[in-house]
Order: sequence, then structure tokens, then C-alpha cells
Amino acid sequence: MSTAPVASAPVSTARPSRLTIWAGWTMILIAVAHTAVFARLAPWASWFAGDLRDRTADSDSVATFWALPGGFVVVLVLLGLLVARAGRQGQHVPAYVGWGLLAWGAAGVSLIGPSGFLSAAIPSALLIAAHITARRRSTRRH
Repeated sequence: MSTAPVASAPVSTARPSRLTIWAGWTMILIAVAHTAVFARLAPWASWFAGDLRDRTADSDSVATFWALPGGFVVVLVLLGLLVARAGRQGQHVPAYVGWGLLAWGAAGVSLIGPSGFLSAAIPSALLIAAHITARRRSTRRH
């Protein structure tokens, strides 16, 4: 057993960023809703049997795979958790994260029409608004 001190993250005294926290939780909600819609359509048994590896899966099965574990769901949950944590610590993510999410959602809508991609506008707007608000506060202090 080691007696070396354990390094811990510095405690932030900054006020939590509610807009950033909500953006993170909205991303998580979108990923969970997406999973709830598509998980019942997934041919889980054939996937675990190896249909994706041996290329015997049909195109619907492959598309469903890319809509669930192979797609954005896991990454969006992880990004949402990271963003929410930053917000709780009073930090803000760069505005390009919000603009990037907005561009991704817009590209999805332009390719397949009105769909769940429209929901990307919510966390995008929250992140952009959080960045603008933080910038205004920092210019008032100086």
C-alpha cells in the first residue's frame, strides 16, 4: 500500500454554467431517445452471432448498427457528460463545439429531411449562448 499523496483536481470557485450543464444533459437525452427508438429494431441476436463480421447481415441490419452502437450515440453521451461536468465546474466549452453540432445537425437534415437531427439545434444554441454570455461577463469585468 502506497503512502504517496493522491493528486486531486483543483476545486473551482466559479459559478456553475447552467446553459452549459443543460446543453450536456440535452445531448445525453438525445442519445438516450435515439437508442430507445432504434434499439427495439436491432437484430441483436444476429449481430452477436457474427452477421456483421461475416458480412451476411442485410442492409437494414447494417443501417441499424450504424444508428446505434456504431454511430454517434456513445460519443454523444460521452460528450454530454463532459460538457455537463465542465458546466458544473463553471467552465465553458469553446463556441466551435456548438457551431459544429449545429452544422452536423443541419447537414443531417439537408440529407434526410426533417428528423431527429433537428434536435441538435437545442444543445447547439445552449452552448453558443453560454459562450456569448461568458464573453460578455468577462468583458464587463475588464
